[in-house]
Amino acid sequence: MKRKTKIATRNTLLITASIIGMLMIISFFAQTDYKVDENVLSDQVKEYRPLVEKYAEKYGVEEHVDIMLAMMMQESGGRGNDPMQSSESFCGERKCIKDPEVSIKQGVYYFSETLKAANGDLELAIQSYNFGRGFIEYALDKKGKYTQEVAINFSQKMYRNDEDKAKYRCPREGAREIKACYGDIYYVKDILAMREKLNKE
Repeated sequence: MKRKTKIATRNTLLITASIIGMLMIISFFAQTDYKVDENVLSDQVKEYRPLVEKYAEKYGVEEHVDIMLAMMMQESGGRGNDPMQSSESFCGERKCIKDPEVSIKQGVYYFSETLKAANGDLELAIQSYNFGRGFIEYALDKKGKYTQEVAINFSQKMYRNDEDKAKYRCPREGAREIKACYGDIYYVKDILAMREKLNKE
């Protein structure tokens, strides 16, 4: 009897440890896409500052260079051939850009156009970079500006209306529970927090 109890206890501990381990791994991967290192920007993103500045001047958004570097950090950490993740706005599909400079040029241009469409509302422009330009009309119609509430509502609407739910990773904590898996509902908060840290450096 005692031997059976010991075996049962050991098995319970093993199962518990396995579950805890799995939860820790899931938690790690869920946060990886959005983790910002202690220096705010990765070395890869910092190397792209001159290019961002070049195209920011070309498209008249020089005052928002730090915002766009933060967006690059959030999008890719500066890794890959499309560090601004601007392929979809460039050719209508993912991964069509193979040159980082093309990615940055397109990303800065798209942001500049989004800012104009948002009537200079920086928060609305930032979230629209992540959600797409359709968010601008939605937000202006609902609240007349960006709010966290309208971002969540838009994400829920887009997720609800998409029949292919399997393509959504939904890594943001709490997003799946409220069915707001389209885009990143806390994109603005993270970008502005990074800019604030950059300004303190």
